[in-house]
Amino acid sequence: MTLLAFDMGGTAVKYALIEQDGTILSKGKFKTPDTLDTLINQLQTTKNTYHTHPLSGIAFSCPGAVNNESGIIDGASAIPYIHNFPFRQLLEEKLELPITLENDANCAALAETWLGVAKKANDILFLIIGTGIGGAVIKNGKIHAGANLHGGEFGYMIMNDKLENLSDTGTAVNAASRIAKQKGLASLSGIEAFQLKESGDPIATQEIDSMFRNLAKGIFNLQYVYDPELIVIGGGVSERPDFLPAIQAQLDDLLQKITIAKVAPTLVSCAFGNDANLIGAVANFNQING
Repeated sequence: MTLLAFDMGGTAVKYALIEQDGTILSKGKFKTPDTLDTLINQLQTTKNTYHTHPLSGIAFSCPGAVNNESGIIDGASAIPYIHNFPFRQLLEEKLELPITLENDANCAALAETWLGVAKKANDILFLIIGTGIGGAVIKNGKIHAGANLHGGEFGYMIMNDKLENLSDTGTAVNAASRIAKQKGLASLSGIEAFQLKESGDPIATQEIDSMFRNLAKGIFNLQYVYDPELIVIGGGVSERPDFLPAIQAQLDDLLQKITIAKVAPTLVSCAFGNDANLIGAVANFNQING
């Protein structure tokens, strides 16, 4: 069985042709459209490029609170036009194949518990760092969606008296935005922000270090809320070789200063990197249609 998988992000929509066992046959991406109609057209075009492959269905990784029963994506995201209407039913009508939807962070978790770094663990937290911060809670090997489908939305954690949350303070995208503002630049990418830090720029150094400090504080708190076996870190920026060590250094500093709390979180990187959401979308399709 061959599936087409889409990973819908605020900047780009990634896609892949994937076998039922998780093997990726080919992949690509396109810029996230500004409107629903343009998105549907682009999805149809992508599907048509694989017309020589007999597809069994299409699996989506999406931002927001996915309600599998209603087909509606609740909540909010960087793709506002996919929310609060029967999105799955529209996709099934336009793409003429069985469709499954799952939250993007949950998809990353499903990939890692199915084939990746967490397949031997039962209680795990996933922290997915991108434009914002999402996550997933795995209890006894299964996703804990929560009463309001917001289980694992760690990015909403309030981090200071300004009511800034972890997504505001713990992402390279927002750190880059703050650096650009202070330096009078029109814009700055996360990659450029790290390059500035590496060159010794004091503003970039301060903002990137603050980002790592906030991530460490969030992870410390999560460890004591749930006490998981592993905390798995994913998202594009997590593929930087210096990313996990920088968070670990900040965690070590916190643990030295907080004398009554000595449980050190065990941090690991996602095995699948940028492909995690695509593979997890297939895992979700398999579970629903198995």
